[in-house]
Amino acid sequence: MSARRFTQVDVFTDTPLLGNPLAVVHDAQGLTEAQMAAFARWTNLSETTFLLPPTDPAADYRVRIFTPHRELPFAGHPTLGSCHAWLEAGGVARAADEVVQQCAVGLIRIRRAGARLAFAAPPCLRSGPLEDELLARIVAALRLRRADIVDHQWVDNGPGWSAIRLTSADAVLALQPDWAALAGIKLGVVGAHAAGGDAQFEVRALVGEGPGYEDPVTGSLNASLAQWLIGSGIAPDTYVAAQGARLARAGRVHLARDGDTVWVGGSSVSCVRGELAL
Repeated sequence: MSARRFTQVDVFTDTPLLGNPLAVVHDAQGLTEAQMAAFARWTNLSETTFLLPPTDPAADYRVRIFTPHRELPFAGHPTLGSCHAWLEAGGVARAADEVVQQCAVGLIRIRRAGARLAFAAPPCLRSGPLEDELLARIVAALRLRRADIVDHQWVDNGPGWSAIRLTSADAVLALQPDWAALAGIKLGVVGAHAAGGDAQFEVRALVGEGPGYEDPVTGSLNASLAQWLIGSGIAPDTYVAAQGARLARAGRVHLARDGDTVWVGGSSVSCVRGELAL
């Protein structure tokens, strides 16, 4: 049994306990996939990541991302939280202002801008409107009328996200999902805030895995939502999304389009540091 460094990070916040927690295992070489999956089940966080040496010479490090139920090819808050933990533990990137992360979807660029990190949103693997049957399931599971949904879209950049847009942030916050009816669906819901606040949109991530759960603050979903909303002219080129209010969190995700790339940024703070014995 060998000891490995361990960090638990709160992502998309600079105030501990208000973001989305992430478990990060450093120096994970030698762990089997079964051990990784078992540890992710044990932490019971939405994601646990394992840092490994890169196999692509262009990358600074490699990460594997596990939920309690499966491995993900890419996820947003694990990307920012893993990079934060890697840098804090002494990781040195090849470039002064950018880190390159290797994961199952390929190479992800991460910008360093002061205390905030931002990743380049990967392209969507699936886009276009949702199928009628899926939309009907979503309407029933959220106890909505079809007319309550302003627009809908596949926004899948790896985890399998679908999305709907409602009339307002208040409508998003009022949802009380039927988790059994959402089984097998990963759904993002977005609605605009009234002008004058610190966030322009409210986002909720409803995940129909296991018994069903709401993710506090979700980088991958906000990445593809921004590609959809900015690309269709619904959102400006730069905006802030709020997420987690229904879970007593106050996550803030900073979205910005620069040329053809959407950057997804946020702060991170380490809450737990120690050693992991497996």
